[in-house]
Amino acid sequence: MRRVLLIIAAATITAAAAPRASALPQFQKEFLAKYIAEHPDAEYQELVKKKAKCNVCHQGKKDKHHMNPYGYQLSKLLDHKKDKKNVEKINAALTKVGKMHSKTTKDGKPDEKSPTFDELIADSKLPGGTLEDVLKEPAEDAEHHHEEDDAGDDK
Repeated sequence: MRRVLLIIAAATITAAAAPRASALPQFQKEFLAKYIAEHPDAEYQELVKKKAKCNVCHQGKKDKHHMNPYGYQLSKLLDHKKDKKNVEKINAALTKVGKMHSKTTKDGKPDEKSPTFDELIADSKLPGGTLEDVLKEPAEDAEHHHEEDDAGDDK
């Protein structure tokens, strides 16, 4: 009995220390409805739903405020506290960001030669980069850090 209690205690501590899922369910739900539910590539649907998950927008798993390029653009349009129930605003932001080019030039302007985020998704590619890239923890000086309320709600 004592051993079972120790195992349960260890599992509880491990679960509490694990990184929290960062994507707000409402934002993720609208993304999935808009882009994934009717996507013709079943393997891509599986990639987004089972492997990429929060990393469609987030970079790495340690810090929920690190965004990949796609998530960074969305974070500039959506407030994770005020907008989490505003389906209309979430969809408008997804549409607007979808039309943006996925890369920037050295001076920070959109690279007109790069595909849009919508084009990447239509081509069965994650909008923030390859799965390997979006799962990597960002460099400490990463520019796509969402500075808002580090102790607040998940985004």
